[in-house]
Amino acid sequence: MRTELEKIVGAAAVDERPVRDLWPLGIMDERAGNPAPKVLLVRPAGRDQVAAVLRWATANNVAVTPVGGATGVCGAVSPQAGEIAVDMSAFDRVFEIDETNLVCRCEAGVNGYALEQQLNARGLTLGHYPSSLPGTTVGGLVATRSSGQESSRYGSIEDMVLGLAVVLPDGTYAAPRPGPRSAAGPALHQLFVGAEGGLGIVLDAVLRVHRLPEATLGRGYALADVRAGLECMRLVMQSGIRPLVMRLYDPEDSAFNGYELGAGECALVVATAGSRKVAEAEAAEVTRLAGEARGLGEQPWERWLAHRFDLSAERMRAFLAPAGAYLDTIELAAPWTVLPELHARVKAAIGVGGLALCHFSHAYEQGCCAYFSFAGAAGTEDEARATYGRAWEGAMTSALELGATITHHHGVGQARARWVGDEMGGWMRVWRAVKEGLDPEGTMNPRALGGSR
Repeated sequence: MRTELEKIVGAAAVDERPVRDLWPLGIMDERAGNPAPKVLLVRPAGRDQVAAVLRWATANNVAVTPVGGATGVCGAVSPQAGEIAVDMSAFDRVFEIDETNLVCRCEAGVNGYALEQQLNARGLTLGHYPSSLPGTTVGGLVATRSSGQESSRYGSIEDMVLGLAVVLPDGTYAAPRPGPRSAAGPALHQLFVGAEGGLGIVLDAVLRVHRLPEATLGRGYALADVRAGLECMRLVMQSGIRPLVMRLYDPEDSAFNGYELGAGECALVVATAGSRKVAEAEAAEVTRLAGEARGLGEQPWERWLAHRFDLSAERMRAFLAPAGAYLDTIELAAPWTVLPELHARVKAAIGVGGLALCHFSHAYEQGCCAYFSFAGAAGTEDEARATYGRAWEGAMTSALELGATITHHHGVGQARARWVGDEMGGWMRVWRAVKEGLDPEGTMNPRALGGSR
């Protein structure tokens, strides 16, 4: 196998190593003495090499997992022995930044934070800020259907992708289609947004960008409880305001983040942006809609801004290093009317014996994301895995019973494999038909969307 791949990409572009993303259960496996198996990691250097690798893999019934920054947290990147991983790091060029049409075209291996810096230098922004941004790639953001901290203003990655260049498992190349929008059939490139590398390999993306706002104003508020905070968020989103950032922390998460509030109170951080007059007018309207909420000034916003990227791979691995430790995040989304009950039920499910936090963000007119974090320590590895599993079971069951989505922006992978069919229902047949049509040999990532080889 290695010799054949070296003929395609060169000997220096093939090596053998473990490849795994940041799925906490995978890290716990390593800690318990079950490391990820070594696989061949191939680094193609152009479209022709990607196509040749995929044609070889399809002909030889070898599974392929595309790899970007490997900062996913659901186990979608976890190739097994006998499979190969395709490292897209050589695809790191920004082809064009069009300041007139507000379009950027770049390769899949471009680092998300580096791209944002290049855009900022020209007075532009992609507006996509997941907390993992410094470790991401454009291809990974597309593959996971990512959403960022500024999604309430700019949308999520699917709103930014105008077109994709991809290579299919049989080596076919599909280029981005023209225009800001087309009615020449479905927007088929959107099939790859969230497909977790299960349909082919994304080579590059055409992305919608935005001008940086002239002014950004951020403030904090103390709300009486979760219901009052959610009601404030709903009023803001349904007023026509599109805040740059809006995050509500439940009482436990407010305390964890250092906000000194009264019993049961929740911290709400809101930033408005645009021309200075617009940002100021929207900030004043947010204050009006917040009603009797107590103003906390600019400090909560400044504190959040300073720590927006603190959730790093290194910190996660450090927390999970001791035997018996467990930690994870579960991001759900639901309509406004469902969120209070979802919050109560999931907090009860994940909070037995450890830390349980929740903040609400990624707001829409119809609802928002509820982002739960849980952590603790058990006496044994088996107890840690059991507690971890019960937390996930309770959260997924609550979401499905209440009509919430089981994932807002982290994806499926192995973490949600058991439940994705329950949510997708008949649409799972559509996904399988697309998968079988484009990838009849099952070459592409066998762990995409809970699949199995």
